Amino acid sequence: MVMDFSFEAKKTQQRLLSELDFSQLTAQQKSTFISRLETNFQPLFEQVFPLYQHCFDLHFHLKVLLQSFIDFQKKKRPAQIKDKSEFWFESNKNVGIAVYVDLLADDLSSLINKIPYFESLGVNYVHLMPLYLSPEGNSDGGYAISDYRTVAPNLGTNKDLKDLASALHKKGIRMVLDFVFNHTSDEHRWAEAAKSGEQEYQDYYYFMGEQEAFEYNQTVREIFPQIRRGSFTYLPELDRHVWTTFNSFQWDLNYANPAVFVAVVEEMLHLILNGCDVLRLDALAFVWKEKGTVCENLPKAHNLIKAFKACLDIAAPQVVFKSEAIVHPDEVNKYIGADECTLSYNPLMMALLWESLATRQTNLLYQSLERSFSIPQHTTWVNYIRCHDDIGWLWDDAISSRLGMDGFGHRRFLNQFYTGQFEGSFAAGVPFQENPVNGDCRVCGTLASLAGVEKAIAADDPLLLDHAIKRIRLLNGINFAMPGIPLLYQGDDLGVLNNDDYLNDPTKAEDSRWVHRKKLTEQDFALAEDTSTPQGKIAQIVREMIQIRKNNTLFAAQEFELVPLGSEHLFAFKRQMENKTLLVIANMSEHLVALEHLPLGQSLSQLIGQDTAMNLLNKELVDLPSLSLIEPLDILWLVNN
Repeated sequence: MVMDFSFEAKKTQQRLLSELDFSQLTAQQKSTFISRLETNFQPLFEQVFPLYQHCFDLHFHLKVLLQSFIDFQKKKRPAQIKDKSEFWFESNKNVGIAVYVDLLADDLSSLINKIPYFESLGVNYVHLMPLYLSPEGNSDGGYAISDYRTVAPNLGTNKDLKDLASALHKKGIRMVLDFVFNHTSDEHRWAEAAKSGEQEYQDYYYFMGEQEAFEYNQTVREIFPQIRRGSFTYLPELDRHVWTTFNSFQWDLNYANPAVFVAVVEEMLHLILNGCDVLRLDALAFVWKEKGTVCENLPKAHNLIKAFKACLDIAAPQVVFKSEAIVHPDEVNKYIGADECTLSYNPLMMALLWESLATRQTNLLYQSLERSFSIPQHTTWVNYIRCHDDIGWLWDDAISSRLGMDGFGHRRFLNQFYTGQFEGSFAAGVPFQENPVNGDCRVCGTLASLAGVEKAIAADDPLLLDHAIKRIRLLNGINFAMPGIPLLYQGDDLGVLNNDDYLNDPTKAEDSRWVHRKKLTEQDFALAEDTSTPQGKIAQIVREMIQIRKNNTLFAAQEFELVPLGSEHLFAFKRQMENKTLLVIANMSEHLVALEHLPLGQSLSQLIGQDTAMNLLNKELVDLPSLSLIEPLDILWLVNN
């Protein structure tokens, strides 16, 4: 017998409504809440039922969940942003930056003083790296949360965070916070209760014997093989193994327990009370476990995230989710949708831009984006070149195989190239989490160091430095022009180089990602103000591109098309809005490249609709019939008049 979800959801909703306490809401608050519940309860019910249909106390947990939504409605939040546009994320005005509070400023209060810097840069979307209470010493950069409701004391207080949110909102800047919901630290009160033997809280995590842990380890992937082999940590005081996908102090939560789902939703609502506009879902691919699988990207992970989204739509519909799924491209796209994650990082494009710079070829970039770039209407990519994390070489091996590449060998080449182990490489990256069994690793480093600035300065070679700065211009030129929200990483707009001070800190020395997590100094900002320095040239490029983007609505065009130009060294695409066209052409090599065979015999004039175009990047008119060569490492933003 097939279950009638609509009927059962309606029946369950009516029963729950009769049991809930609305006494502290005004009549208007109650009416608004019930209206949202009417719309979104069935989507919530349809997701939680497959997860928890076997739980005899599901009705109880739903009641606790809905009551937490009601209680949330009466709580005060910081001043909201004036822009209430439903699809604000589609605007060309959007430019983001990701920052560590104590690396850009000293604490939350002093970060308010950096708002003029955000404004001058043109940023209206600020992602604050994790800022909640976490273990002393190594906390995986704050991604081991000990208390979701308490700001780390060295950064300030909850009030400081709310004050920052209000200050950002007054300037039209959205605030993004991390929602670290796959795991907590082993110092979280739930974990402490579990360690003390409380069965209720041991059920919040995955505790098991050695044999069962061994069985799971046969199919799951090792994420931090330099830290620990396998995905479990042995606790001698309990004589049990606990699931730790990442570090041993990060305990994976057991979402097969509905009490965990309800408890974490309540933590999510507390994050929203601090004034965030976007929640980044950290490590969302790992949240559901089933023996005999890789325990990533499982169907019930999507049920779970959609359930969280339904909760968001009932309790705080102005907030959106951003997916962080650093997995196979096909799996990345499955998390994107109006009922799941509205925004998503674009790890494929990031990795393949670096791949194209190393190989000077764009075939893998073209074919991968052709397959994976399209996403549902009213969802948006968050495009980036670098971030707080490492670079992993994620692409579909079936595509690289069709191009005659061995995926494993090609990734090994890229790792060697970007960590300076390949002769002729321009990059000065650092390996991260090298696997002692298969030699695989990921790559760390700032944009400037990976693009060649560091090596060029060390060699005192003007030509190499010119190439390096042009690579940075090229990468930013693609990132700012592609559909989506372009996201800068702190210091990359200033041309900051790798910093190895982390090696002197025992709590960071084993984590090479700290090479690009530098404390920004007055000297860094001063160098960026001096256009005679490499840093100044980079800063000027970034600021000019941002202003061009923000001043041209073509960068909000939804119509997008990849444009092959007959050369393996060129990458091009166009965006269309009514009768206006933007054509972007990039040369990924250090050599002049000829424009040869355009698609279907078309000319550039036909692609753009006229014989002349304006290059927005230098304000020069370009005669398209005579444009036959693209300069080394150059990028053009061509628009019709």
